[in-house]
Amino acid sequence: MSDRTIPADGIGMHLYTMRDVLAEDYPGTLKRLAGIGYRTIGVSGRFDHSAEEIRSFADDAGLSIVLEHVGYTRMADDWDSALAGVKTLGGKWVVVPSIPSELHSVEGFRTAAAAFTEAGKAARDAGLKLLFHNHGRDFASVDGQILFDILLDVDPELLGFEFDLYWAVEGGQDPAKYFQEHPGRFPALHVKDMAADGSWEDVGAGKLDFGAMFAHASEGGVEQWLVEHDKPTDAWHSAERSYRGLTELRF
Repeated sequence: MSDRTIPADGIGMHLYTMRDVLAEDYPGTLKRLAGIGYRTIGVSGRFDHSAEEIRSFADDAGLSIVLEHVGYTRMADDWDSALAGVKTLGGKWVVVPSIPSELHSVEGFRTAAAAFTEAGKAARDAGLKLLFHNHGRDFASVDGQILFDILLDVDPELLGFEFDLYWAVEGGQDPAKYFQEHPGRFPALHVKDMAADGSWEDVGAGKLDFGAMFAHASEGGVEQWLVEHDKPTDAWHSAERSYRGLTELRF
């Protein structure tokens, strides 16, 4: 460990955490997040607002939008529109948050890898980068093959990863090892902690050794540390506590 800290402009909030309060007051929520100290946000759901409106809310709050989640099926059905929306938001990454259950096989992940390759080319041509967000089941081993690792064979210029640290650990993996073995592939993180019983916890209040992970973050290419809590009891308490957890962390 050292005295390294996460850069202030790298600390963000993935807005899935705040979905209940966003539904009530989107612009007010962004302003309050900025007041806590967050500098960036990842969009997950627009709550009947246009991309232009959300961009204006973020601008007014002094927040930068770095990415948006879009569904897997949009790569085939509505990809140009998805890319245009991310550009309107001002983001740099378009993120597919999950692979459909019916594709959770070796052959299915190879199909997904091919789809990501083509979608990644279109994203690159639009001035964006395609990322994939993992869940724990993506690290299942099938016939000796870890499914997630199939995606690592996609050209790094076409596919990176928004690496969810909780789900990687839940899936039996060491994020630091991925950072070291696949440098530059992980520009964005979902930082959420794990409680003693395996449920979600605010950052810094659980058992995950973020310091050991982040010691290798630069190798992984990490630019954004986005807080996420899948089911907070109190979204604002969680946002404030997790922000403190990230700012106080030394690695």
